[in-house]
Amino acid sequence: MNNTMSAAVAETAQAALIVRSISRPIPGKGQVLIKVHAAGINPLDTKIAAGGGAHARQPLPAVLGIDLAGTVVERGEGVNDFAPGDEVFGMAGGIGGAQGALAEYIAVDARLIAPKPRSLSMREAAALPLAFITAWEGLVDRANVRAGQQVLIHGGAGGVGQMAVQIAKARGAEVYATGSANSLDFIRELGASAIDYRTQDTDSYVGLYTDGEGFDIVYDTVGGPTLDASFNAVKTYTGHVLSCLGWSQHSLAPLSFRGASYSGVFTLMPLLTGKGREHHGQILREAAALVESGQLRIKLDQRRFGLEQVNEAFAQVAEGRGKR
Repeated sequence: MNNTMSAAVAETAQAALIVRSISRPIPGKGQVLIKVHAAGINPLDTKIAAGGGAHARQPLPAVLGIDLAGTVVERGEGVNDFAPGDEVFGMAGGIGGAQGALAEYIAVDARLIAPKPRSLSMREAAALPLAFITAWEGLVDRANVRAGQQVLIHGGAGGVGQMAVQIAKARGAEVYATGSANSLDFIRELGASAIDYRTQDTDSYVGLYTDGEGFDIVYDTVGGPTLDASFNAVKTYTGHVLSCLGWSQHSLAPLSFRGASYSGVFTLMPLLTGKGREHHGQILREAAALVESGQLRIKLDQRRFGLEQVNEAFAQVAEGRGKR
């Protein structure tokens, strides 16, 4: 195997990524070398390329790309769960100084990946990890979503939002989701009751759907004022607000007066600290099980981008015209 490979490198902030030849990684202890067949581009990737996303701790120059799907070609010392030829997917690089997936090969911690669902293409599998893990860590790990609960997802048509809707539905909850007018049909297709946030205020939909009691779980995937609205939409005492974008300053008074709970979700933690990496692999196995049982669907952008078109793909995601 050649000891070099092609990769898309973000050399400096706010500059076009450059496809060039770099050294092919060698898998270390506990790692596998994966031939990348598909890589997902998330909004975080575009923020890092623009010089932002400081919480991801990815200094430039760097190979970006957090999500991937591919084939194991080599395994390092101590890896027994995977073998060459295995098809896998995961959220496994592109932050914390680690090489990302926008390359021909990537060496990753084997704990962060899982077998690819057989019914998914490589492109579909690469669209899952970050969004699904973020949704699962909130709804399941923090809030234990279950049958009999009313769940509100803010941003139900977004990457994390659509995963959250489907996870909550699969676990038996009654699901509602906010979105703009052009996303409401898609939200309904996912099985949630759709709420147009531009025409319905918090009091109106809380009154309409919960008789003014509030939702058992509110998952904010939007941040800012939407998180403030979430504090006013949750049930007294037993309610639980979640957010994967709770990074601004907010008054906790509305939540406190309800005696309700709040949990932040920071999905990058295992990659940045090394703690809890096995759990990411476990969550991806849960995703695969939901896919194979027909309870989880993937919405892909119809355009296809090769490594040479990486800047077009980044522009599309940065402008909000596509998630992947």
